[in-house]
Amino acid sequence: MTLGNRPSPDKRSLAQINVARLRFPEGDPRVAGFFDNLDRINAIADASDGFVWRLQEEDGGNATGIQVTPDPMLIVNMSVWRDIKALRAFVYRTDHAKIVAQRHDWFEPLGEAHQALWLVDEGTLPRVEQGMSRLAFLRKHGPSEKAFDFQTASQFLG
Repeated sequence: MTLGNRPSPDKRSLAQINVARLRFPEGDPRVAGFFDNLDRINAIADASDGFVWRLQEEDGGNATGIQVTPDPMLIVNMSVWRDIKALRAFVYRTDHAKIVAQRHDWFEPLGEAHQALWLVDEGTLPRVEQGMSRLAFLRKHGPSEKAFDFQTASQFLG
């Protein structure tokens, strides 16, 4: 795991976790559009201004093989960014946005929060268990300084 060398002015970075449940298993042509674009989108993230780190399997690449629940169709993504501005720029102003627009083709609706954001000390890499705990907290208690989402981020980031 490599940390980027882009310091944050307030010595805190923004961590994010998101989960999704695949409609069909990897290898099924109905989710090929997602998997075929994964390396390209990850490369865009890696090169984005403000990117610090992202969760990857031990052999590198992506995190789709990391099992976080007993559900084999649930995949996880986790990353750390300099700030919310950098994360928003990647999510909404790169080709990532085109992929997100197709998410309903590949993923089932979860019916609950699928993403959580929180602050970490600069240089700290969250563990996936911590991310899942933040997501569970957000689902149970709603947005707070401990876990929030894009819509409520401004309340907790100042």
